[in-house]
Amino acid sequence: MPGIIEYIHQPVMNALRDKSSYVRRVAVLGCAKIHSLQPNAEIDSGMVNELYSLLRDPDPVVMVNCLRALEEILHQEGGVVINKPIAHHLLNRLKDLDSWSQSEVLTFLLRYRPRNDDELFDILSLIDTFLLSAQPPVMAATLRLFLHLAAAHPTVQADALMRARGPLLAACGAAAREMRFTALCHVQQVLRSQPTAYGSHYKRFFCAFSEPTYIKLRKMEILVELVNDENVALILEELNSYCTDVSTELAQAAIKAIGRIGRTYTEKCLEILTGLLVLKQEHITSAVLQTYRDLAWFCPQCTEAVCRAVEGCDDLPQDDEGKQALLWLLGVHGEQISNAPYVLEGFIDGIKMEVSSAVKMELLTASQKLFLSRPAETQDMLGRLLHYCIEEDSDMCVRDRALLYYRLLQCGTNETRKVLLGPKSDPSMTIITGRTEEPVNHWASSFNTLDPLLGAESRAQDVPAEISDVGREIRINDPDQDFQNGTLGEAGDNEGTPVASEEPTLSLSPLVSHDAFEKLWMELQVVHRQCLGVPRPTVSPDTLNSAFQLVKIQILAYSQSDARPWKLYMYSWSGGTVILAELLQEGVEEQHRHGNLSLSIKQHPEEREAVKSFVSVVLNVLRTLSSANAN
Repeated sequence: MPGIIEYIHQPVMNALRDKSSYVRRVAVLGCAKIHSLQPNAEIDSGMVNELYSLLRDPDPVVMVNCLRALEEILHQEGGVVINKPIAHHLLNRLKDLDSWSQSEVLTFLLRYRPRNDDELFDILSLIDTFLLSAQPPVMAATLRLFLHLAAAHPTVQADALMRARGPLLAACGAAAREMRFTALCHVQQVLRSQPTAYGSHYKRFFCAFSEPTYIKLRKMEILVELVNDENVALILEELNSYCTDVSTELAQAAIKAIGRIGRTYTEKCLEILTGLLVLKQEHITSAVLQTYRDLAWFCPQCTEAVCRAVEGCDDLPQDDEGKQALLWLLGVHGEQISNAPYVLEGFIDGIKMEVSSAVKMELLTASQKLFLSRPAETQDMLGRLLHYCIEEDSDMCVRDRALLYYRLLQCGTNETRKVLLGPKSDPSMTIITGRTEEPVNHWASSFNTLDPLLGAESRAQDVPAEISDVGREIRINDPDQDFQNGTLGEAGDNEGTPVASEEPTLSLSPLVSHDAFEKLWMELQVVHRQCLGVPRPTVSPDTLNSAFQLVKIQILAYSQSDARPWKLYMYSWSGGTVILAELLQEGVEEQHRHGNLSLSIKQHPEEREAVKSFVSVVLNVLRTLSSANAN
């Protein structure tokens, strides 16, 4: 009945002034209903003013209903406006509200920005007690407001996260599965900035038998992030017990979690993985082989142990992922696996029964690589494989891959080796992928939203699209340039290169992902290389990260402290140019004492002044850390 709207308006407006608080509550919601019935009509300013005045109503439910109604009515104009008087009034009324109303009001307060630090800390003092609320929605809304208001005060943010640790852990054990899962996702988010915050509470993330699989999977992800020298044995023991779970998905996830821990604690994890092969269960064998493949890539020092384990594996995997992992190992490290040609021959003999194109193409690549290292044993079987794939296989992708390898062989083994065996990515560039300590402000805006529930995929949203695809968008020029002895030559003065008129300043924005960094590093040429003459500072990774972040340089990856050689990769921005850098220490103790630490820089577009400024800043940081150690 469209015509009845004009008769509704006045009774609802009269009800807004009723003596009964219950009538006023319903009347406020009636205002929102009137707007929804005629969304294209002009906003009634009288109704809006009346609702704003009711924000000071003595009944707290009326106040919160007014906020929601104003948000609906003023949606096209940006929603309800929270100015200083309204914000302070809402803060003073928080203690009178129920838990739902408190979380609503705290969310609306995100729109208010304090005028100065005095007002900021007054507000934080008022909401501090709500960080310890027994109601998870109130605690989460308070923590989000804390992180938002204290964006310029990292220490305050860190203290707030530590204060909320107890309630957040309690929520991880909530009776409701949905609440438990949500709390676990938010714990993962906190760990991005405080990797050691929950290390002593790792047992709270052990899986219960009755928990659903999606909660167990999330708990295993957290356990991997909490591993340290003190708890690694117990966590590995717990994960090992999950590897024989009746759920195939859970068992394989546990095996892969052990593999991720194995990138740091290699020997302990390899012992567990080798023991799992004795069980001779298809899904376990497949997951172990996939984990071996990842370990052989990320941890080259454990390649020999992986090859011994693969050599002793009697059962071949039956699923496509397991077959591809085994074939990759046979192709890349086949010279260290004595029975590699015989295992490959079994795959080649059964090629007619194979239905997966991905497995066939991996088999082609593995056979070609193994031929380069063990030609006498693989020449005949490689010929049979190429003949079948070119003449008989109906899959065009497989046929094209076989033709490519056949024509490469016609060009000679040297050309084939250049194409198949190099250049390779440097595994040390991703040794701490996913474990880099991030500033809280990178994810604070998504806290207490649905984003953490999306898992790791949502982190890609933190990286602007133009940076994620930077390797594809940039057209890299490769002029013939000569940079020697740590100085920039005249060849850097290319036509069109801007000349800095003042001292360049560094910046961390926009963000560069690990993948984008590695892609650029592989494509760009070194524009500056210099021996710094300072020793590598013997400080903790947290201290090193903090020191460089203070000068607007972001560390993306670094080797373990005892690695040989030791590497560290970092980046920064100066104006419109991105600077990528590698710190390298090739020797052991002798070079460490003599300060043989070298710096290599790649840049796009090239700007000499920015590079000089970057080198100066890096030197100052290293010297400061070294002198602090000496003292």
